[in-house]
Amino acid sequence: MKLFKKKEKEKTCCNCNVDAIAEAEKLKSDKGIKILGSGCAKCQALEKAVRTAVEELALDYSIEHITDFAQIASYGVMSTPALVVDGKVVAYGKVLSVTEVKDILKGI
Repeated sequence: MKLFKKKEKEKTCCNCNVDAIAEAEKLKSDKGIKILGSGCAKCQALEKAVRTAVEELALDYSIEHITDFAQIASYGVMSTPALVVDGKVVAYGKVLSVTEVKDILKGI
């Protein structure tokens, strides 16, 4: 007979929030252009270049800026700013020029 029996805890894979992961995966499948970054000067410069390129190419893309690092990490991006087009990371870690953004958008 055990007097001091330990109560077993229910174990999960980790301490992650499954709902937050599912929400991040849903956001990744959304169409459009996303700028991933904290909102620093480099992120703002990339967003300005993307907006200019979209206007010059007369494309109908929604542009969103994601600053939540949990969502940014769900894309697998470790350095910002990053550019995501239709759920696919196309550039990260540097500020693209308007010409580079146009080339990327034409290839899609």
